[in-house]
Amino acid sequence: MMYAASRYTEAKLAPICRELFDDINKDTVDFVDNYDNTMKEPRLLPVTFPTILCNVTTGIAVGMASSIASFNIKELCETTIALIKNPEHIISDTLIAPDFVGGGYIIYDKEELEKIYATGRGTVKVRSKYTYDKFYNCIEVTEIPPTTTSEAIIDKIIELVKANKIKEISDIRDETDLKGLKITIDLKRGVDPDALMNRLYKSTPLEDAFSCNFNVLIDGAPGVRGVREILNEWLKFRLNCITRRINFSLSKKRNQLHLLKGLSKILLDIDKAIKIIRETKSESEVVPNLMIGFGIDETQAEYVAEIKLRHLNREYILKRIKDIEDFENDIADLEKTLSSKTRMKKIIISELENVISRYDTGRRSQILYEVPNEIVLTEPETPDYPVTMFISAGGYVKKIKTANLRMSGEQKVKEGDKIVNEVECSNKDNVLVFTNKQQVYKAKVDDFQDTKASVMGEYVPAKLNMDDGEEVSCVVVFAEYKGYMIFMFENGKIAKVDLQSYETKTNRKKLINAYSAKSPLAAALYLPEDTDIVICGSNERKLLINTASVLPKTTKNTQGVQAMTLKKKTDRVVSVHLYQEGEFEKAWRYRPKNLPALGALPSAGDLGEQLTF
Repeated sequence: MMYAASRYTEAKLAPICRELFDDINKDTVDFVDNYDNTMKEPRLLPVTFPTILCNVTTGIAVGMASSIASFNIKELCETTIALIKNPEHIISDTLIAPDFVGGGYIIYDKEELEKIYATGRGTVKVRSKYTYDKFYNCIEVTEIPPTTTSEAIIDKIIELVKANKIKEISDIRDETDLKGLKITIDLKRGVDPDALMNRLYKSTPLEDAFSCNFNVLIDGAPGVRGVREILNEWLKFRLNCITRRINFSLSKKRNQLHLLKGLSKILLDIDKAIKIIRETKSESEVVPNLMIGFGIDETQAEYVAEIKLRHLNREYILKRIKDIEDFENDIADLEKTLSSKTRMKKIIISELENVISRYDTGRRSQILYEVPNEIVLTEPETPDYPVTMFISAGGYVKKIKTANLRMSGEQKVKEGDKIVNEVECSNKDNVLVFTNKQQVYKAKVDDFQDTKASVMGEYVPAKLNMDDGEEVSCVVVFAEYKGYMIFMFENGKIAKVDLQSYETKTNRKKLINAYSAKSPLAAALYLPEDTDIVICGSNERKLLINTASVLPKTTKNTQGVQAMTLKKKTDRVVSVHLYQEGEFEKAWRYRPKNLPALGALPSAGDLGEQLTF
């Protein structure tokens, strides 16, 4: 099996990565076996600054999750230095707020930030950064929150435009390139860009909250910890790294000093050393003979024996012996440092200051201490003017201003289609669209564009994103959720549903189980109040009833009550319409047997006697 090419397995590290690996070869951290026990890998990295709070870190494990915000490297190092000098230091004095690589604006909330610093939990609101290009009349969003993407923002804005909630945008596109992120929003003429952005902040991910959950592993145990506790734990870890580094250097210098002291004894008689080596018959006896001749140990004798012949001169040996004093001074200094925590803390402070001087690039996320427009943000009021809705049998709807109807000609429809309903209403009214799959879609009259008689209108299934194969069964226009829906089924049953059953507190656009699926729907009517209706059967019989005789239900998919008795299996109800005075040459009501008053309306249980006209 061949290994993958290096372009897949190697990565170029940034200069700051030196602070992660610099002392790794000085026994500063423990090494463990890798996944197949063929190599060793560090359990932790000997970082010189608290990197855990410098990067956005999110992860999910079994039964737990972690979400750590990133902070500015300068502010973080200054806070750590302040904590070293004063353990009671107030974190928020130096650590102002998180700082995300994507920039944006941090909406400053001191109480929430102090809660995060203390407990490790809380939320940080991040707002996108934008500029307005007056020449092209467009908004350019260049920085977004870390919790979203440009695709998610664009999709949400498109959704709002399609739902007719945002009307000020003519186009939106992603112009991200090698120079950086850019979302361009083209505006219609006369639009206030700041007011529009304030609305978009409220309804899209252009403003989002980063949820903080500082769940970290310390000594193998997970726990949610505040910034102070995390920094204190890092200080303990760093002190241990420095202690191990000093011990490593101390051991190395002591060994070197030991060798040099052995070399200094050779200086007393170089000729003797050469003579011992020259006259020794066996190579294995060179070291023992040197040990006996100069009173040095085996390690020192090995070192002397390995010196090249060209170095066995007084000048070379004198130069090396001069280093003895330097090593002794270094060892004394390291031992002094090792016994003093204060000196080791000064080393940490020096390293942190070095990190600030090398890698500080300033804040990327600017801080908003005040948001003046946040309270007054409201959606624009829907314009109110009289319109007429034309509804076709094929599912097309067009809205024409009532004032323009005088100048309109014949209503254009698709070939084979026809206008089945004409409703005078207000542009602010509501629309319910019932489909053949027992679903209802909610909309506003304002969601449909003003048009004219010469166009076919908007195709409702496409306009409301209906499911595949769904067709329009009934379109209802009304001002308020008052009145009733009458559903007449082919099996002769009638259901009366209170219109308030379709009103929802949340802004849902689609409701399932809008009416019963037990029998095919013959017709549906919206009635603001009870009135006379005529039920037409396939057997040429008609039934005249008043809807007050049918009890209303709050359950949308109620099966209803039997209104027309079907004598044959092939009989069915074909339509329902409002009764018109003089509709029949001879029309009368009958008195059911269980109602004493002449002319009283029949109840739902007495609708079995049909009248033929």
